[in-house]
Amino acid sequence: MNIKIILVALATLSFSTLTSAAGDAVAGKAKAGVCAACHGVNGVSAISIFPNLKGQKAAYTVKQLKAFKDKTRIDPSMNAQVATLTDTDIENLAAFYESLK
Repeated sequence: MNIKIILVALATLSFSTLTSAAGDAVAGKAKAGVCAACHGVNGVSAISIFPNLKGQKAAYTVKQLKAFKDKTRIDPSMNAQVATLTDTDIENLAAFYESLK
């Protein structure tokens, strides 16, 4: 077997594993009701102090939500909101907001 083909296949598999959205956007939408109060029903906030989530990359959203959950990023409101979210909930929410274009 050609070693170049094997290496390309492995690199592609590794890259797609890192970049694919692991979450379920439908499940995320079902969980996003509480988020809408600040971030808007469709991920667009009506209040400038709350960021828009619509179209945000899932990996970024996961990173931020996990930082709020483990309190490496402090915001009392967000820390409380994410405290009960599971990793699956976080991935689903991230997939939902990324899916909004």
